[in-house]
Amino acid sequence: MIYGTDGITARRLTAEEHFEADIISHIAFHMRMEDPEKVRAESVRMTAEDWGAFGPEGKMMARIIRHRFECRMNGRVIRNGGIGAVSTLPEYRNTGAIRAIFSELLPAARRDGEVISTLYPFSHAFYRKFGYETVCPKAVYEFAPGALKEYRFDGTAEQWKPGEDLGVWLDLYHAFAAGYNLSIQRSAESFRKAHFEGLYYRDRKFAYLLRNGGEPAAYVIFQDIRHDPAAILKVEDLAWKGVVGLRAVLGFLSRFSADYGTIQLPLPNGLELYSLIHSPDAYGISKRTEQGYMIRVVNAQKLLETLPLPGGASFSIRITDELLPENDGVWTVENGAAARTENQPDLAVNIRTLGQLAAGGISLAEAEYKEDVTVYGNREILERVFTRRPILVQDQF
Repeated sequence: MIYGTDGITARRLTAEEHFEADIISHIAFHMRMEDPEKVRAESVRMTAEDWGAFGPEGKMMARIIRHRFECRMNGRVIRNGGIGAVSTLPEYRNTGAIRAIFSELLPAARRDGEVISTLYPFSHAFYRKFGYETVCPKAVYEFAPGALKEYRFDGTAEQWKPGEDLGVWLDLYHAFAAGYNLSIQRSAESFRKAHFEGLYYRDRKFAYLLRNGGEPAAYVIFQDIRHDPAAILKVEDLAWKGVVGLRAVLGFLSRFSADYGTIQLPLPNGLELYSLIHSPDAYGISKRTEQGYMIRVVNAQKLLETLPLPGGASFSIRITDELLPENDGVWTVENGAAARTENQPDLAVNIRTLGQLAAGGISLAEAEYKEDVTVYGNREILERVFTRRPILVQDQF
């Protein structure tokens, strides 16, 4: 528990306190609570980690939920905490309540083995105060189905029906996600809950497994959105196996020219549709880059140890971290290990930029345009270590 100058305390909540925290989130996010008793009953069964900030009089002021999962980083699987439900009652805003929670939550996450923390921000500036920084996880392309008419899918498409096994789908996802940083390790339960629950036909949500020569090649999960003058096919989740799989996806989507006026297709960071597509009218394809994901380094040592180093190479890096002093200082990285050192640093960065660099959301050359980055030496090795890498973010929490 921490005590600020204003008397705010922060700690993990008990099961009996989840409902009070849910009320704070409903107020902050302008949500209607149709059945309070149902919400109360569900809150007691909540399994995610819930944190609250309290005023001197014991009143709960704010809450944060911390989800626990694993993600891929530079070929390894690391622990990743997902921050959600960050909310403060209006009468307690600008009091430091959220800072009080982060000041307790982040050290606890580090003790639990967490390497990074990630979130979907309502404000980038707000979360930068706590050490988070943006990575651009995907590009969303928008076009008429006719833009894909030169693609053809001659395999079989199998629509998923409620109750069917997800083993093949999960295998496809894991094979696809293995090459991307920040991709989440899904379980069958989390996959089903995120993408296969609900009233499919009422909600106009569909999932198709695509086979080529009888072998699974890809899957596409999409939402049908009513829109005037023509409906929108919004791809929600997809995965494919190699070149054949991506072509299967594009060929399958080309079939919908009579159903939809627009297709919205998200592709992971590192894959540029403009550079590979054969389209009769590429000018009709628009693209927007989403910046709705932020990363925060919780354990710099463990993150540095995921970085791929050329054989026999090493470098030293000075890290500045205002909230987690365990990360602060100069570290030498060599032979797959990172340790504190008295050496002069080759590179100096703030904890925010370290997360971007390690994930491959930014290259060293790009990072040098930032005010908190200084290269002192060993440039050739640093440029080989800190390059842009493919990033995949498709999971909500």
